[in-house]
Amino acid sequence: MTAGPVWCHGKPVGPTGFCEVCGHRRVPVEAPAAALSTPAPESTRRSVELWGGEADFQSLPAVEVPDPAKLVLADPDYPEQHRFCGRCGEPVGRAYAGEPGFAEGFCEGENCGEPFSFLPKLSRQERVGDRYEVLGCFARGGLGWVYLAADTALGGQHVVLKGVINSESAMLRALARVERDVLIRLDHPNIVRINDFVEHTPPAGGEPDTYLVMEYVGGRSLRDLLVKGPPPRVEHVIVYGRAILAALDYLHGEGLLYCDMKPENVIHGDKRVKVIDLGAARAIDDSANPSVGTEGFQVPAHELTRHGLTVRSDLHTVGRTLQVLLDAASEDADPDRVAGGLDSLRSVLERAVAPFERRFATASEMAEQLDGVRREILSLRDERPRPVPSALFEDTAELLDEGLGAVPGLDRWVTAASRGGALDPGLPSAADGAGRLPIPRVAPDDPAVEFIAAAGAPGPHRWLDKLAMFGERSVEIELARTRALIALGDSGRAAAALSAAEELLGAEAARDWRAAWHHGLLALVRGDAEPAAAAFDRVHRAWPGEIAPKLALGFCAELRGDTGQAERCYRSVWHRDHSQVSAAFGLARGHLRDRGRDAAVTLLDAVPPISRHYDAARIAAVRIRAGRLPSGPPGRTDLADAARRLPELYLDGESQDRLETLVREAALAALDDGAEPGWDGGALLGERVTDRGLRTLLERSLRRLAERARDRDEHGVLVDLANSVRPKTRR
Repeated sequence: MTAGPVWCHGKPVGPTGFCEVCGHRRVPVEAPAAALSTPAPESTRRSVELWGGEADFQSLPAVEVPDPAKLVLADPDYPEQHRFCGRCGEPVGRAYAGEPGFAEGFCEGENCGEPFSFLPKLSRQERVGDRYEVLGCFARGGLGWVYLAADTALGGQHVVLKGVINSESAMLRALARVERDVLIRLDHPNIVRINDFVEHTPPAGGEPDTYLVMEYVGGRSLRDLLVKGPPPRVEHVIVYGRAILAALDYLHGEGLLYCDMKPENVIHGDKRVKVIDLGAARAIDDSANPSVGTEGFQVPAHELTRHGLTVRSDLHTVGRTLQVLLDAASEDADPDRVAGGLDSLRSVLERAVAPFERRFATASEMAEQLDGVRREILSLRDERPRPVPSALFEDTAELLDEGLGAVPGLDRWVTAASRGGALDPGLPSAADGAGRLPIPRVAPDDPAVEFIAAAGAPGPHRWLDKLAMFGERSVEIELARTRALIALGDSGRAAAALSAAEELLGAEAARDWRAAWHHGLLALVRGDAEPAAAAFDRVHRAWPGEIAPKLALGFCAELRGDTGQAERCYRSVWHRDHSQVSAAFGLARGHLRDRGRDAAVTLLDAVPPISRHYDAARIAAVRIRAGRLPSGPPGRTDLADAARRLPELYLDGESQDRLETLVREAALAALDDGAEPGWDGGALLGERVTDRGLRTLLERSLRRLAERARDRDEHGVLVDLANSVRPKTRR
């Protein structure tokens, strides 16, 4: 007969091989026939992406793993400030009236008398479970002393023994049982692993004590790194956070809360970051057992009273842990370079410790934002893009540009006000920008999700007609109506549609990021960049790892004239994802103001050929080379570069003629401004640039434009322009 599942104490043993009743490892045995006839319940364990894996760990600096034997405490002493009665919770064993404190005795609280002892129970060379030889105390855990021991059955391999200090306390014994029961069934690379569970009778006799036997994680705690250094870099803080969140996400999937995250409980080992000390862990639905936490990391008392311990309270402890690490992080060699990423990281941690309703709801949600921030910081540092599709926003085909990346139309020549002058850098108006920013993805639980996907998004008038066909009340229908009306510039009706969406959202409207995003769009269509920025900032603070809010904030800053903030936001977006060409155009506009045309062209040249805006970037580069800036007209090098670039563009005949005319005009104006002739301008400007040659070429270009005039008046204006530049003939 084939062997059945692993059984012990009448219950199947979990995948780790340990009985959840007695804690001992069991081998497969033939199970009772009746039990085999009962189907096993489906596992509730979720498949979790492993954050903080091997590749991430390798990015951390190596830490010196201390010799375990040197960690043994010569004179272990339990700090007085942590001595409390396990029954009534009153301080015990404290110094008083000049008399020293005492480590064991009886609680003097009213009607208590509970015995206590904070002395180590195991001595050096004492044998536990006939297998583990104690080397001494080397740490103090939340429930008692932690002992280093040698596993004599495995050649002296180091292990950790963990018992209960003050084991007379029923409460502490209960917490120890919780930790044992939790550790027995856990199997995750970022959580300390239990190897065994043994009972040990003290040499003097009495009731046996129970000890967990755990793997020894060689390394240093994050608290030790904070105190003794070296301090972490910003990226390292995120890697630690991702490893911690991986462990907590696993625990939450197992129906457990960790409850007491802090730097002391995370070890940077030689092979992996490990979460240790699960003595405070409890079932998510456990409201009976006393809560264990650390002041400064645990949520406020009023939240515990109202909500108890929750997944969100766990995330609060993670946020506080990472804030402590970030506060101690080493000074960056170039803080301005990564300033935008630091802003995002602080926003992630601020949301992690925000009031209950605003806080992240799951560990994976927080980890996703941390991951986005890490990509942002790394890309700002080395300028290598790390794009990942957004889970919240649709990709947009619109470009935040008002003509710099387009070939000018005939109005550029037939309208007197459009001729000459400085190059327009192409900043869209606030209202135009509102229709070009990314669109939030439709919420998957909205009743209109399938309708919106099937209906498509034609022009705004037709889209409004289609939206009216949906027969139910829907937040997403109202938000879509809001965007369509914004595209039409109808701010009044757009505001009414947004109000209808918020009415459906009810009390959640004030915290809903989609509503905040549409308030930002509505403010833009009204021309109010300041309230628009405030609305987009609310979205950014909710989802700091997302690109779209930073793009919107950069645009608002540019509209307000805050060029420094605009560049910071645009850099964060562009360096992280080169498909975000709107950010490249925003940076190019800033470079034209502050750094000159070379910097702007170099940036636009980085737009990848696969981008839908590649041609716009190449056209913009030609126009920048040939345009007159506030700093002055283009030089011969600029014009020669424009002449080289223009034939490489894929343009129809009319667009080619207009752009050629633009460059030839610029070259002639440069000669009129005193530029030296005689340089090589190629086929476009003449292999030897001269005034007469340029005039002949420009006249030819203007006459070609005249052939495409839309009416007689335009034709006449263009012919007059051609005649005005034609070379003078000798009599």
